[in-house]
Amino acid sequence: MNKRLIYIAVWLALLAPLPAVIVFGVTAFNPIEYIERNLGLWGLRFLILGLVITPMARIFRRPTLICYRRTVGLFAFTYVLLHWLSYIVLDLYFDWPVILKDIYKRPFITIGMAAFVALIPLAVTSTDALRRRLGPVIWERLHQLIYLIVPAGLVHYWLMVKADHRSQLVYGAIIIALLAWRIVDKTQAAARRRVRAAEKAARTAA
Repeated sequence: MNKRLIYIAVWLALLAPLPAVIVFGVTAFNPIEYIERNLGLWGLRFLILGLVITPMARIFRRPTLICYRRTVGLFAFTYVLLHWLSYIVLDLYFDWPVILKDIYKRPFITIGMAAFVALIPLAVTSTDALRRRLGPVIWERLHQLIYLIVPAGLVHYWLMVKADHRSQLVYGAIIIALLAWRIVDKTQAAARRRVRAAEKAARTAA
């Protein structure tokens, strides 16, 4: 399939939840709560999807999947941003004293706000130009924040829901599996580098 058509299909798939959330939200018992919560939920889902892409590309030997990771990440940020805006604008009408009080006194909002703020530099530095300017080492370290942001997003979601945490448990299991894969992958990569270094040293000595 043409790469351009694949990109269009990916964009449409990532964009599809937005009108659905709005349409179902308008008819919901509490429209603002429905829209706010589901925008955040889709943001979390796409953040998790962003973590899934690299293991999938490695396991199924489809390196071309990596090129969609930035698009998924930016859509995830967009949904999280809309989630944040719905809380600021629709829920509290820019009432900053109340907003600041919520951030200070309500743990799930504190954690969610911290995760959102940490996500901003990742979105800003997603362009190729800024990646080159930062350099691969700094850029890589900065974007490792995602491994803290995604669990923080899950904790935010867990604390927000008062009962029935089954979906959070499913997301939690997926996140734990992805983080475990990342640790194993990093460990194996480090081991391969040590082996190559030892082989190179042996050839040099010979």
